[in-house]
Amino acid sequence: MNFTRWSARLPGTQRRAAARTESAVSPDRRGDGSVPAARAERSADAPPAPAVDVLPARDVLDRVPALVALVHGPDHRIGYVNDAYTTAFGTRPTGVPARDALPELAELGLLPLLDQVLRSGRPRTLKSRKAVDGRSYTFTCTPVAEDGDRDAGVLVFATDVTDHAEAAERLRAAERRQRETAVTLQRSLLPQELEQPDDLRIAATYLPGGTEAAVGGDWYDVITLGGGRTALVIGDVMGRGVRAAAVMGQLRTAVRAYARLDLPPHEVLQLLDGLAAEIDANQIATCVYAIHDPNEGRLVYASAGHLPILVRDENGVVSRADEPTGPPLGTGGWIHSSGCVALHPGATAVLYTDGLVERRDADLDEGIAALEGALAGATGTPQVVCDRLVRSAGVTADHDDDVAVLVLQHPARTGPDGDLFRNAALELLGGVEAAPRARAFASGVLTSWRFPAELHDLGVLATSELVANSLQHGIPPMRLRLRRTDRRLIIEVTDGDDHLPRRRRAEPGDESGRGIAIVATIASSWGCRRTPGGGKAVWCEFVLPQG
Repeated sequence: MNFTRWSARLPGTQRRAAARTESAVSPDRRGDGSVPAARAERSADAPPAPAVDVLPARDVLDRVPALVALVHGPDHRIGYVNDAYTTAFGTRPTGVPARDALPELAELGLLPLLDQVLRSGRPRTLKSRKAVDGRSYTFTCTPVAEDGDRDAGVLVFATDVTDHAEAAERLRAAERRQRETAVTLQRSLLPQELEQPDDLRIAATYLPGGTEAAVGGDWYDVITLGGGRTALVIGDVMGRGVRAAAVMGQLRTAVRAYARLDLPPHEVLQLLDGLAAEIDANQIATCVYAIHDPNEGRLVYASAGHLPILVRDENGVVSRADEPTGPPLGTGGWIHSSGCVALHPGATAVLYTDGLVERRDADLDEGIAALEGALAGATGTPQVVCDRLVRSAGVTADHDDDVAVLVLQHPARTGPDGDLFRNAALELLGGVEAAPRARAFASGVLTSWRFPAELHDLGVLATSELVANSLQHGIPPMRLRLRRTDRRLIIEVTDGDDHLPRRRRAEPGDESGRGIAIVATIASSWGCRRTPGGGKAVWCEFVLPQG
């Protein structure tokens, strides 16, 4: 091999030659003041440095700490390996094809790269590959002859980057641990098992962003309010990482606490708005809070900057519940309001976060319209619908944003299943005959529903106490409603007065104040709430024996 002919083409050789040539120029040609005097005197006494063109190439390459190998010809026969290469991989015979003599390059997939360099005459680089000696190298393959030369070859120059590779791996491992911590935190803050109301079938899906993205603050929840009513909530805390997950956890806990007050959706969002500003004034979150009442056949909701709820009715027609919508939580200064959308038996509703429909290359409305089309054709159980919507949106494991989807169905029950869900109501006109009529009505209904005698008597007693309380403290219109599901008996009395009763201890001489205490004692649970049109509803539940 003619190393002298190739030496000028080694990586960086021409730049070093130019620098050496410039340093050898006499001070007269540099110009006044270009070199300090002391340096000029030393340069005059020292022998001139040899130019790179006259240095023996083999001596230079043998002393280079990087690994160097020279191959030539179409089968890449070895022409030379330097001492560093020999130290790393052992002695290599010259004149032998690289496929046989350099197995370490074959294992790294470097041989096809040598072919490319030989054909194109252009250098190629393979970054940070771990070799058989356990160290990592960056390989640069450079042509060392002009096109058409029969002795054309390739110079393989390998730089040891083990320290950099290990540092990068440690950094990636730290990022993975941080992300796993955030994902674990977020998953622990999400409901581990969804509550399943009597009248609804519900499923949810949460998918964190891809491995290179920090986890976000998407969240959802299902809360049974009692009296057959259910609260559903989904939200998205802006930002990523542990901080977003922590804020999400605080908001979810607050929603569950506010839900126990059985407030209208817009009042819950009003409370959340103030809390979000207190948690972090710079952290903004969107949220939808909805309440389903099976007696009314509708979904009452309020939205704080969140995407519209989608509802597919029993005929397969999909509509958006996008009004009214207020600004995100934490902005303050806004009075939220509630809206409603029909949710009759056979209907399906979908609550979701923006990761399901938002794409960088498409308008948000296009994503929502595509989701509507997917929902129109998605049938089956709520979990099946969840999975189909996620697949239709193209969400994969490396998706760059978190996705949360909450699907609820109001099943259309017929036949024997429908007999387990019954309703009965009676308008109370007031007067001394109202309480006896209510007791007789409740007794007849519970008998027709074939409840056991003990549950029948407890239901009539609870009806009597609730009606008596309403007659004494409420105002017309008054109404008694009895409802049974496959799991429980619900008794509810509404009237026009918005003063909520509370359980208290009655003194021995008191003639009243024991009704709610009796109901709380005999029933599985009880509660009260204000109704939207003014007035209140007081209810109690009895768990039905199973089997």
